[in-house]
Order: sequence, then C-alpha cells, then structure tokens
Amino acid sequence: MTDATAVGSDHLRRAAFVYIRQSSLAQVENNTESTRRQYALVDKALGLGWPRAAVSVVDDDLGLSGARAVGRFGFAHMATEIAMGRVGIVLCLEVSRLARNNADWYRLLDLCALTRTLIADTDGLYHPGDFNDRLVLGLKGTMSEAELHILRARLDGGIRHKAARGELRRGVPTGFVWGEADGEILFHPDEAVVNAIRTVFERFAETGSARRVWLWFRSSGLLFPLQDTRSLGREVRWVVPTYHAIHGVLIHPCYAGAYTYGRTRFERYIDDQGNMRSRSRRLPRDEWAVLIRDHHPGFIDWETFEANRMRIDTNTRPRAHQAAKPANTLTDGQAGRAVREGAALVQGLAVCGHCGRRLRTHYRGRNVRPGYHCPGKSVVEGRGQYCLNVGGCQIDAAVVDAFLTALQPAGMEAALIAAERLETSHDAALDQWRLKVERRRYEASLAERRYHAVDPDNRLVARGLQAQWELRLRELGQAEAELERRQRQKPRGLSDTERQGLLALGRDVRQAWSAPTTTDRDRKELLRTLLEDVTIVVERAEYRARLGVRWRSGEITRLEVALPRSNPPTRRTDDETIDIIRRLAVHHADGVIAGILNRQGRRTASGDRFTAGHVQALRHHRGIPRRERPSGTPDSEPLTVRKAAEVLNLAPATVLRWIEDGFIPAEQPTPGAPWQIRITDDLLSRFVEKAPLGFIPMIEATKRLGVSRQTVLQRVKRGELQAVHIRLGRREGLRIKVTDTPPDLFAVPPGIGGSLMSNPRIFRDQGQPRRCSPRQCIVALEPPPDGRSVPVGSRNCARKTLGPTASGEPAARLAGSVGRRRKARRAF
Repeated sequence: MTDATAVGSDHLRRAAFVYIRQSSLAQVENNTESTRRQYALVDKALGLGWPRAAVSVVDDDLGLSGARAVGRFGFAHMATEIAMGRVGIVLCLEVSRLARNNADWYRLLDLCALTRTLIADTDGLYHPGDFNDRLVLGLKGTMSEAELHILRARLDGGIRHKAARGELRRGVPTGFVWGEADGEILFHPDEAVVNAIRTVFERFAETGSARRVWLWFRSSGLLFPLQDTRSLGREVRWVVPTYHAIHGVLIHPCYAGAYTYGRTRFERYIDDQGNMRSRSRRLPRDEWAVLIRDHHPGFIDWETFEANRMRIDTNTRPRAHQAAKPANTLTDGQAGRAVREGAALVQGLAVCGHCGRRLRTHYRGRNVRPGYHCPGKSVVEGRGQYCLNVGGCQIDAAVVDAFLTALQPAGMEAALIAAERLETSHDAALDQWRLKVERRRYEASLAERRYHAVDPDNRLVARGLQAQWELRLRELGQAEAELERRQRQKPRGLSDTERQGLLALGRDVRQAWSAPTTTDRDRKELLRTLLEDVTIVVERAEYRARLGVRWRSGEITRLEVALPRSNPPTRRTDDETIDIIRRLAVHHADGVIAGILNRQGRRTASGDRFTAGHVQALRHHRGIPRRERPSGTPDSEPLTVRKAAEVLNLAPATVLRWIEDGFIPAEQPTPGAPWQIRITDDLLSRFVEKAPLGFIPMIEATKRLGVSRQTVLQRVKRGELQAVHIRLGRREGLRIKVTDTPPDLFAVPPGIGGSLMSNPRIFRDQGQPRRCSPRQCIVALEPPPDGRSVPVGSRNCARKTLGPTASGEPAARLAGSVGRRRKARRAF
C-alpha cells in the first residue's frame, strides 16, 4: 500500500477519475447512501492535490453489473483515457466497483502499470506498477470475483430449493393466480378469462390444430386475455388473439396442473461483431430442473397434455435434414402430418415400404390428381430416381373402403354425436360474447361511479371521467348489438323429421362420406381417428401395390391394389411436323422455325399456333439438337436472301426473282422456309460489270433463238446456255451467250410417227374447247388433207406425256388455256 506522498507532479498534471457504479437499478433507487459516499470521493481527490477542474466523475454505469465489461460505456471510456496516459489516479469506493471478473480487472491493472496511474479506495492508495501493491490489488480482485460467485450460488441455491417444493412464486400463465398459501395456484377469479382458456382446449380437441383454433377465434370476433406476469396474474388485458398466444397455451405444462422450473436456460455467445451476447434457449423435458405433476388444478390432465403436444409436434412441417430420416425414427413430430386442404387423403399417414420414410404428396395434371413419392433418392443410370412414386387415386380409394367398412357398425353413434354438435356448435362463442357484454357493463358502471364521485367543481378531472364513461357506454352498446346479431344467427334445433333423417344417414356411412358438404379436410380428420399409418409397397412389374393399414388398436389390414397400366399419349405432334423441325433445326433458331410452321398452317397437338417455346419443348422431348454455328470459315455458311443481296449488290426482290428463274441456285428445306444461298466462285463469276464477248441481251437472244424469255431461262437453268448479270450501266440485266443454232421446234419427238401440226389451232371435241393436261401436247399422226381442224378424239391424234418441249416450254404453258393461244402459236 502506497501512502499519499506517492502522488507526484506527473500525476497531478493529469486528470483524476472518480468511478461510480451500482449493480442494479434497485440499488440505485434504494441504496442512496452508498451513492452519496461514492460521489464524496471527489473531495478526496481534491485533498490529494487535484484541482476541481481536473476531477471527472464517471457515473455512466449506474445500475449495471460489474461481472462483465460489455455495455459499461463509462468503464470503457475510462480505460481508453488511461491507455492514452491522460489519467493520473482512479478513485472508487471499493476496487470491486471497477470489475467483478479477473479478465477485466487484470487488463485494467496492466494499463495502469504501463501509464503509472494510481488506484485509490477507502483502504488506501495503490500503484499497480509496484509488486506489493499489485499483489494486494490482485487478491482484492480475486476475492471480489469469489464473493460474486458465493453470493450468486447462495441466491440460486435458495431459489432452486424453494422451486423444488413448488413454492417459488414466479409469473404464472394467463388463467392462473397465486393463492394465499405457500405454492398455491388457483384459477383466475375472472370467469371470462377461465372460459377463454377452456375454449382453446375444447376447440383443439375438435380440430387438432393450433392454427385452426386461432382462426376460429378470429372468425368469431373474440378477444383473448393477456395478463402481466409481473403483477402475479392480477391485471388482465383483452387483445386480439395471435397464433403464438394460442400455441403458448396449448404447450404450457402449467395448464395440465404441473409446476415447472428451469424450462429455459440463458446462454452467452459471441456475435458476428465479436460482442458478448446472451440468449434464452428452450430445454428438452428431461433437462428441466423441476417438474411437479398434479401440483395444482389444471384445465386438462397430464395425459391429455401429452397427447396435445404429440399432435402439435406431428403437425409441424419437417425440416430438410429431417425428411431423410425413417418414419420410425422421427420424434417430436418430425413426420409432418398436419392436415391440409389437398385431395390426398392419406397425406401424412403414407409410409414407404422400401425405406420406411414418410411419403410426400404431389399433384399432377389439369385435374390435380394426387400422388405420393418417397423423398429418398437413388442413382440409377447416372440419374436420381425416387425410391417410390405412385398415383394416389387407387391408394386412397382402397384405404377409404377399408375405413368405411370398419366404421359401418359405429354409424348410428356417430350420427347422434354429430346431431349434438350441430345443435351446440355456437354455444362456446355465444358464452364468450355474453361474458364480454357483462364485462363491458361492469366497466361502464365503474366509469359512472367514478364520474359521480368526483368533485363537480373540478372540471378538468370531471371532463376526463365523463369522456371515459361515454367510451365505456359505446363499447357496451357495440357488444350488446354483436351478441344479439350472433344469437339471431344461431342455428335452430333439429326437428324430429331432421333428426330421423340424420339417423338414417348414419346408417349409410358411405353416403355421408361422399356428401358435397364433407370436405377433404373432414375426411382426413376422420381417417386419423382410426388409422395410425399406411405402408405402401409398389411392384411395377406386376402393376400392383401392396398396402399395410395399421389401425390405432394395433391391428394391421393387408390390401392389394391394381395400378393402371401406362397408356400412350392421346395427343401428339404428327411425324411430318417433327421431321420438318428436325431438318430446320440445323439451320434456324426456334423462333424462325415456329414462324415457318405457322406459315405452312401447322398447329401444335393442342391446336395452338407454334411458338419458340413449343419448338424448344419438342426438340428437347425428341432429342433434336439445336442449331450450332459452323466451325468452318464464314464463306462456307449459307446466307439468307437479304445477306446474299448485300454480297451481290442487288435488291432482295431481284435475288428472289433470279432464284425463281433458276439463275441463282438456292436451297429451301421446306416450303415457307427461308432460302439458303451459298456464295461460290461460280456464282460470283455470273455477276460482272461489263458484258464479255459473245454475250447479247435477253431480247436479242429470244429473237435469235425464236423462243420466249422463259424458255431461255429454262435452258440457262439446265446449263445449255451461259448467262451473266451486268450490275452497272443503263443496260444492266442478263446477257446470254448464243453459240449454236436452235433446234427445230417442229421436229417430231422420237418414237412418235407423223409430225406436229404446222398451223395448230384450238382443237374441238363436239364443238367444245378441249384443254391439254400439263406436260401434254397434241400430235397429228397424219397431216390433215384440207387443213381443217381435227377433233381430239380422232384416231389421227394422240395425247402424249413428254418432258420439256423442243423449245423448252412446258406443254401446259403452250396449250393450257384459250387465253394463251398466241403464246402457244409462237412456241409451236
């Protein structure tokens, strides 16, 4: 211990910190003398030589425990100032005020030793850099931490000992209050509160779902009591019910008459920012510190509480890592058997007969047909497959038939119970509304008495009480109106005729099962009253499923269900369309192919127009590869008409005309598809800027050859004539090279006697024009003696199917119609 002479000029040049702390807000409020003693340390700092301006009071940590430094901003600020060498002395009533744990205490001592900062309390003055003083400070810090541990152990031991007897008074849940005797817990004296809690358990017994109980409260417009645990259950507020409030009532063991202690545990952890945090964690039942059954009267017994907990746990949806566990190993409701609105009746009951997992539910098709599949997957031929996947229609029908067969003897009793529930279905809600009206009437009466008890001259208070009285009267009127409305909506009692009809319906359970008013949820609830689970084994090779229906009594019923054989699809795309898509997919994208198919008037299997999505789906289903860019040079890739026109320096319409005339070779995979043009050296050589020698214009070529322009183009297309295209000048267009004498247009084709008529006319058959069919011409076997017209049916004429005529003109163009007589004469 250092005396006061240890304070030097170096310490006096720095500040003096007076640290003040109380461990709790209750100590700050009640232990005022200790607080005054700590503030009086300022006078001690002045006596040691520090001026008043240099003395700083750190009281930011009043009401905070010294067990840890987290949240003590005053202590953190003081430690920072000490580390920067701005503090000469730290004064406190006891050194335990600075820190109650050795980690923070020794860290503070190290900082004070490095900066030569003194520490003072009521016992003396210490220099942390001195060995003897540090030894004394270390012992005081250790004793401070030990003292905290001893005090905490004593308090905790007393609390646990009292809780083990069930006498520790802590907050009780809604519906209970503490009695006068030790450990006595009684029902709440408010009848409305007790009835609200009883209604929760009654509705859960009917629905089996906490969510459906909550929805019933909300649909009925009922409020739910909420009491403050700090008032030991005396003060109650009526609020709109929440799901967590309903769920908390159903899972709290106090409602089953059990006293518990230690259901939660506070744990410390380090968050992502490195700060020390604390949280509460629920413990499993075997880790509870105290569990005393039948400690006080409860709303339900312990067996019912256990059954409710198991039902709630089974309603919980399984997590991802729980779904792969076998059904016989799932505990605390990990199977996920909550009743849903879907049409799969054995949802939550079906078990895979191969691996033991709970089956999941799926729906397919436009009719939303239910099905079941096992979440376990196995790799078959490199692909994942479900362990079991089967339709649910046949499975549900077989289970329902077995269920109704077993339920038939109990039909009469079930009908009587249904009749009783139908007559009293609204009683629970009406009772709650009657109690609410009674409560509103009491509140209005209380507000009236308060208003009459006030001094009339005190208008400030009187106006407030008058407004409160009027508010209570309005609430009373609303509650009475709502009660009257609900009483009018209450269903009337059953007449004798209706009761007899209901009893007759009970004799035929199947009729009640298939009634339109029976929902899928109701059917599932009925199945769960007798069935425990349904094990399904599918034998695909035999198109059969074997079921093992396990009843709640422990008996097992074996069933065999025939599965439908797979049928081919009733609608499918025709093979011709698939072949066109296969040929076009090499060259075009899906959108272009869809446009081609629509231009051809083709439709999908459902009669819709093709889209890119339809084409893509067909390609994927049929295994048709998509279009890929060629790996060769761009010159080898076919071009469209527009791109070819840019290369040849022509208009797209001109390119299309030369394609039709055969001057430009092109490919078209199917009618309506874009033309594909390959730009080759031979094609480029046909487009020049100046006509070569021997090439004449088209009109001169027709005159020299004595044929039409179309005939010249046909001979160019067959390679009998050479042609080039002039792209510049006033006379741009085709140039034809005529090198040989044209053949005799009137020569008789080989194999036909006679000769063509030199002066052909329109032959007539019995006075009517007779047209020649395509690629046919009229041949005269013998020249007419007098040049008259010869009937077509005459034996001197014959109809011969030929190739192109000597002039290259098809016969259909020469004598196809009367309107082309002149052209036919010129060709002949």
